[in-house]
Amino acid sequence: MLTITKEFHFSASHVLDRLPSWHPCARMHGHNYVVVLELSARREDLTDVGFVRDYRELDAFKKWVDETLDHRHLNEAMGGGISPSAENLAAWIFDRWIDRYPELTAVKVSETPKTWAEYRPSR
Repeated sequence: MLTITKEFHFSASHVLDRLPSWHPCARMHGHNYVVVLELSARREDLTDVGFVRDYRELDAFKKWVDETLDHRHLNEAMGGGISPSAENLAAWIFDRWIDRYPELTAVKVSETPKTWAEYRPSR
């Protein structure tokens, strides 16, 4: 299996309102998020050029991040009563992009330089 990754950045706020009121993350706060898309393919499934996917084809994802998530309130942007934890954000992004990028194997989300959540569905 061959794997590529690309990193994207955005800033957003959220409230984890299912936490007890004394928890600091129950208040509105923000993060400088990092999202990493991971795409994989078998050697025999590479493009004629030898790519899993051309990195330039991920420009659509960057545009979507800028329009949908950057400088937004994730509780509203994600909608549907989903708690905007890093874990849920990773799965939510995956679910929205797997049809566009069928090689997508994982989405990682970081809220701080030392914390990461990853969604990698079993196939």
